[in-house]
Amino acid sequence: MTKVLEQSLLKEKILWRRVDPGLEVFVLPKKGYNKKYATYSTNFGSINSRFILEGEDKELQVPDGVAHFLEHKLFEDEEGNAFDRFAVLGASSNAFTNFTNTAYLFSATQNFHDCLELLLDFVQKPYFTEASVEKEKGIIGQEIRMYEDNPQWRLFFNLLGALYQNHPVKIDIAGTVESIRDIDKDVLYKCYRTFYHPSNMAVFVVGDVDAERVLDQVEDNIRKHNYQPLGEIKRIFPTEPQAIAKDYVEQSLVVSQPVLNIGFKEQDLGYDGEPLFKREIATNLMLDAVFGSSSKLYNELYEEGLIDDEFDAGYVAEKDYSHTIVGGETAEPEKLFERLTVGIKRVQQEGINEAKFEHHRRKAMGEFLKSFNSLEFIANNFPAYHFRKINFFDYLHVLQDVTLADVNQRLQDHLVPASMARSVILPKQANK
Repeated sequence: MTKVLEQSLLKEKILWRRVDPGLEVFVLPKKGYNKKYATYSTNFGSINSRFILEGEDKELQVPDGVAHFLEHKLFEDEEGNAFDRFAVLGASSNAFTNFTNTAYLFSATQNFHDCLELLLDFVQKPYFTEASVEKEKGIIGQEIRMYEDNPQWRLFFNLLGALYQNHPVKIDIAGTVESIRDIDKDVLYKCYRTFYHPSNMAVFVVGDVDAERVLDQVEDNIRKHNYQPLGEIKRIFPTEPQAIAKDYVEQSLVVSQPVLNIGFKEQDLGYDGEPLFKREIATNLMLDAVFGSSSKLYNELYEEGLIDDEFDAGYVAEKDYSHTIVGGETAEPEKLFERLTVGIKRVQQEGINEAKFEHHRRKAMGEFLKSFNSLEFIANNFPAYHFRKINFFDYLHVLQDVTLADVNQRLQDHLVPASMARSVILPKQANK
């Protein structure tokens, strides 16, 4: 049965259907757009290396990097490469794995229903051989080694390693050269059968489409596979202390000037849905007020030459881990760090006033509405929020519910020295 999910503030209607045995399908018709997007996503990312299936009591632990490895391998089957088949249809296809999800997607201006059938088919048709898995280890191993010399990548993961003591978010999404050696076709099939079950997945389509036709097509495709119910997947994470692992990490790489990132580890965890969404929005409003381009601190640092217009701050909100990252390139990382810590204390003492709060709330609303004109933006964000039990289209409603008190509370509770760590990348020649 199809349901219509109306979004009054956005004046949009999403058509939704749950397809046995549990796949959720969402279609957002957008008249007048030439391009159409479709994503087929699974709630399986790099942090999901330990789990228990319903009805079983034994924990399964798989090597780091399996989710990313699976993403690579699914594009290959007995018919060849799915990328090539999309290209023949005139479509552009891609896939990505992050900490929590894996998504397969395409965009097309023609042959949309053929492309949708191809997307559904290849994701549901795994084909792994020992030879192809061994070959892929070499390819992914090269990718891992390449990122070992990528300054932004190392800056990011060095910071996560400083913030988190045990949580797997600190491990590279692709795993390590050592961990992928333990991946074989049996491990891949085991993870595929667990996490690529329809009840753990979602389809999202946006564009000028006949929504009922899309929903019927997905339902017909899933029905022919005769899936059985899966049961609950219990995801297991190690106990993560509130304390950070270390307060400073430094690495020398080939960069033109130093780069500094400061991280703040979230202490308030364990929930999803609207409470998580509200905290995310409140925190990002706070960060924009403190570090955004219109803030007093930003302009002081910019005028002093300590930052450039790439300086940024953002918050990652997940049920089992969350953090803020602030930073950018700087000629003087030590001085910038000192100025940031002093600036944060000053803003905490002064607080954020009503006028500034309303300014940043209006700005957030405007940026969201502007981004909503991009079908790609919608297609990439909706499934990721869906797996956190959040309707991404509720953004404006939740934004209206956030109060000045919420934002000032985040300012006091989140940007605290005990939860702060630093990651610095220095030019190699600086140490010679």
